[in-house]
Parts: sequence; C-alpha cells; structure tokens
Amino acid sequence: MKLSARTGTLRLREPFRISRSVMHERDAVWIDLEHGGRTGHGEAVTSVYYDLDVPRILDRLDALRPHVESCTGPDELLTGIDDWPDVEPGVRCAVDAAAHDLAAQHSGRTVQDLIGAPPVGEPATARTIGITGTEHAARTAAELTARGFRVLKVKLGDGPDEQDRVAAVRAAAPDAQLLLDPNGAWEPEQALRLLDALAVHDIAAVEQPIPPGDPVVLGRVARHSPIPVIADEDAQTLADVRALGSTVHGINVKLAKCGGIRAAVEIIDAARSTGADVMLGCLVASSLGIAPAVHLAGHARWIDLDGHLLLADDPWDGIGGTGGTLHITREPGLGVRPKVAA
Repeated sequence: MKLSARTGTLRLREPFRISRSVMHERDAVWIDLEHGGRTGHGEAVTSVYYDLDVPRILDRLDALRPHVESCTGPDELLTGIDDWPDVEPGVRCAVDAAAHDLAAQHSGRTVQDLIGAPPVGEPATARTIGITGTEHAARTAAELTARGFRVLKVKLGDGPDEQDRVAAVRAAAPDAQLLLDPNGAWEPEQALRLLDALAVHDIAAVEQPIPPGDPVVLGRVARHSPIPVIADEDAQTLADVRALGSTVHGINVKLAKCGGIRAAVEIIDAARSTGADVMLGCLVASSLGIAPAVHLAGHARWIDLDGHLLLADDPWDGIGGTGGTLHITREPGLGVRPKVAA
C-alpha cells in the first residue's frame, strides 16, 4: 500500500463565530491510500482547539507511513489499527477513513454495509447558525427552513442578547427542531438560569453548556436542566463516555475528535449501554471529511453533519445536504469524489 498527502484551503461562505473563536477558513490535508489499483481517501483539517496545523498533520502522517505501507491491504491495516502509534485523533481519523474507503471499494460495498451500520435513507441534518446579530439569525433561519432544513442549531455565547436571538430564530422557524450550542460558554449556575428561560422555546437539546473539565458538574447541570444535555468537549474518548455514564442525556460523537469510524462505533456502543442518546457531530470540513460520519447516521438520534455546507466552495461531492437531507450513494466506498483536481 502507498500513503500520500496533499494540502488545500477550505474557505467559508461567511465568518463563522462560536463562543471561543471566529473562523474564516481552515486548511485541510487530503490523504490518498492506494492498493490494488484503487484509492481510498480521507481528510484531516487544522484546528486551533485540537492543536493541529498542517506541519503537525504531515509530521504525524510520516510517523504512521511505515505502519500503513507495511500492510498487505486495507483489511490488515484496519485489523491492526489499535497498534498504530499514538497520534492526534484528527490524523488517525483521516487514515481510518481512507482505509475504510479502500476496504469497501475492494469488497464492492459501501462503508455503511462494510461496518454493518443500521440502514438509513436520507437523514435530516441540522444546519448551524453561528453567533451573529438577532435579525441576521432570524433571517437565516427563515431562509434555511424555506430550503428544507427541519433542524437548526444555534451557537450561543454569554452576551446580553442570547435569549432574544433564540426567540427570534424560533419565531422565524416555528416548526423546526432547535438545538443550542454554547461551546462551554456558561458557568454552571448561569447555565441553569438560561436553560430554564430558554425552555419555553421548545428546545430539543443543548450541547456542552458549561466549560469542559468537570464532568461531575456537567452531570449535575443535566440532572436539573429542563432541556436534554449533550456532552461534547467532555466526551472526547471512550474513557470519557464511560466516566459520564448516564449522567447526561446524550453524547456528541465526532470522528475527528475520537479517531475515526472504529473508535466512534465503540463510543456509540458505550453511550447506548448507559441509556444516553447519540449525536453525530463534525468540524467544518469538506464532504470528504463529513462522509465517514454519514455512514454512521443510522446510529444517531441527532445528526449535525453540516460542516461542508458552511464552505464557499466544497472541493468534494457526494453526500448532498443543501436541502436539509444527506444521502449515501450506493457506490462502493465512502461515495465521494473530487469536484476538481485538488
């Protein structure tokens, strides 16, 4: 097998603000894994939060290359994945995706069928509205629902207009399912006050309302919250999810956060064993970066796989989403293809 990589830049349609940062673009490293006349693809994106830049991604790929290229095929690679060197989950995820893509192509199946994930038709994805002015948020919500989005996620901070913005989005999208995501911006008592106030807007769930690092306190907030609480930053690993147990209502599973498809399946099984529901989340990425999670959509109660929809120009194609629903082609592998030469 041969592992190679190339880089590119993903520019956003508009600045995307969350409670801890504003993003205009991010870099990506695209991975090609060649064997037997076929090529599997994966993507790693840069992240300040996860301390990943392009040089680090390429350095970690160099560390993995001998282990990858010594394998006789993708099946052997996936069987030995737990023995790989300890590299950042985002890098591991990209190689894991390429290996699953290649293995599925060789077997003539989709990745969904290869891993035995529950079948799913065209799952509805949430569409995220970043932190912005109240009027802009309401206008965006109306536009998105008119295009077919039935689930909206509203990013929140700790500013004075957070409740007004949620109220405006609800008024503009009265029939949409609403998710909230402060990205840990609220202190525990503040979170409970805000969640009590926001519950009147029929909120489906809230992600990580308080800063990560104290899962016991997160569990206390979840216990007293009138809105279901989903752990995100506090649920990065299998050990994290087992430690949380049944103290939260849901777990946000991001493949770039946990290390790929195999790790995600383990986390999903652990979450369900405690009675917690599953959200499939993502980073801002291209369709290639989002595709592996789409093949897991049958496991999830909430699907938030819209990272590619925030881009000005997605260099990959194949999972849809522009009308609010994603799809899996019946092509072998991940089912994505480059729009242009990268």
